[in-house]
Amino acid sequence: MKKWKRLLFGLLAAVTAAAAVPAAGENTAWAAYKNMNDNEFISVEKITAAKTGKVANITFKFTNTSDYDLENVKVGFSSYDVDFLDDDETLESNFQFPFEITMGMFDEENMKELGTVKAGKSKNVTLSARVRRDIKEGYYCFPVRAFGDNFDMADEYVNIWVSVATSEDDDDDEETGDLDMVLGEGQNTPDGTYPNVMNFDVNMRNASTFTAYDVVVSLEMSEDDTKYPFEINDANYDRRFEKVDSGETVALNYSMAIREDTYSGYYPIKAIIKYRDNSTHTGEYLQIERTFYVRIHNKEEEDDLGEFNENDRTQARIIVDSFETIPAEIIAGDEFELVLRMKNASSGIPASNILFSLESEKADDSAVFTTETGASSYTVNSLGAGEVTELRVKMKSRAGVDQRSYSLTINETYDSPEYKNAANKVVIDIPVRQIPRLSVGTIDVMPESITVGGETNVMFPVNNTGKVTLYNVTASFAGDSIVPSDSYVGNIEPGQTGNVDAMVKGAAPTMDDGKIQITISYEDENGEVSTVDKEMSLFVTEDVPMDYGDMDVGNTTDVETDQGFFASHKTGIFLAAAVIAGGGAGIVLFRKHKKKKQQQAEEEAVDDEIS
Repeated sequence: MKKWKRLLFGLLAAVTAAAAVPAAGENTAWAAYKNMNDNEFISVEKITAAKTGKVANITFKFTNTSDYDLENVKVGFSSYDVDFLDDDETLESNFQFPFEITMGMFDEENMKELGTVKAGKSKNVTLSARVRRDIKEGYYCFPVRAFGDNFDMADEYVNIWVSVATSEDDDDDEETGDLDMVLGEGQNTPDGTYPNVMNFDVNMRNASTFTAYDVVVSLEMSEDDTKYPFEINDANYDRRFEKVDSGETVALNYSMAIREDTYSGYYPIKAIIKYRDNSTHTGEYLQIERTFYVRIHNKEEEDDLGEFNENDRTQARIIVDSFETIPAEIIAGDEFELVLRMKNASSGIPASNILFSLESEKADDSAVFTTETGASSYTVNSLGAGEVTELRVKMKSRAGVDQRSYSLTINETYDSPEYKNAANKVVIDIPVRQIPRLSVGTIDVMPESITVGGETNVMFPVNNTGKVTLYNVTASFAGDSIVPSDSYVGNIEPGQTGNVDAMVKGAAPTMDDGKIQITISYEDENGEVSTVDKEMSLFVTEDVPMDYGDMDVGNTTDVETDQGFFASHKTGIFLAAAVIAGGGAGIVLFRKHKKKKQQQAEEEAVDDEIS
């Protein structure tokens, strides 16, 4: 039954080929030609032309037509519908597999690995095989197998055109040409640091149109550590491959110890690639050479020229011609613009490839000045002798630093005609100001009421809450009811407190709300005076003399009565006098007390008279 199906398939294919392709002469075979529109994954943009007995490289495209990614995709020759002829079959009646079947041709390990193919994406595949010598000219198709981790095996078909090889073709038994191997394609330069062991892979892709067999890759080594940066520990560093197909990429794996005396830099590593160009693994080896690079991090190479003589004027001299800040006065924590004018002070030596790097002085391990963008390096292509270039940099000063000048270092790297990579630095000082700050504590006034000519004691603290010293701190008192006066405190260091202790004298009775103006003045380090205004309450009253009333010297009884009253109340009278000296409130109390006593004395006198 299977043979009948194949016979029917062959007849249908032959009819299709006959309708589609004109006759190619008496040697044309009625070969199979498959309708590739039935394929799901495999498509061919250009049909490969091959010759009998020659190696054919057939390129086609694998497309992921699903809506999900296909993982670990493999594509290769399929044995589906491949069979040998029975005695009663002919080439025209049987499906003809057009290639010589070799050992392992259909094995999974010999299939092309495409890796992950994303949904809707395609990858090119090239399969190589030798065309059978016993088939006739015509179209042929062969089955291709594709499968992956997350999709089932699919067998689809690819068409080729086969023509019979002539005697001229026999002169070139293998369509090889020159082998082209590409090293390190699409990967970063292998990078290693002494004393670590350097493990790395180098990709090698066969960029030829044919398969290379018995491939051996050897590294050209050297005892000179300036040419070869690795220790030669192994006897053999060869990497061998049975074959490398056209378009295939293989990895050269190495694990190398870096030499102790190797300098930092890039090193070329020469690879010698030997191969055979035929699948029979016979004949002499052919050879090509390719180079890849590795990068080593170790000690820096010493300069054979020795130290540069600073007195030798063969290099340019770049200085700061002038600079300014906008605004001119920088307050800690504020942003500003630094304008640098850099000048090539050489008389006849130009500078090129100039790199300026700004480095700020640090306070408490943090930079005082930072740039707005975060970048601190600026380039200038060239600067002729005597020429000036201007750099404008947006910067910000750090808040909380002490008030003083801070250095900004400008590191310079540039080339001169006779001196490459010259390195110098210049330093500028940028002053940073802090705003003086103070606070005033509780104002104590004792007593809060005095008479004209009397004094009261005023005390309060002045706290320096800023970052700069307050110089010549003075408290001044002014008001209509007092004698103007000053109290000198002196200098107050940051974080310290100065105390005001002053005596204020009453000058006139208080006619308003009793507010006395206090002005606290201080100077900064430049002598600039600033003031802070405060108020206190103080009442000044009129000084009232004592009034003992009228006494009748002719009336003995009254005198005695009055003398007895004074004698019996003299203590109270003296106390009242003391209150009068202390303040107006005492005077009022004394007057009330005196009037009451006088009334009491009069009543007692009346009683005496009645009795």
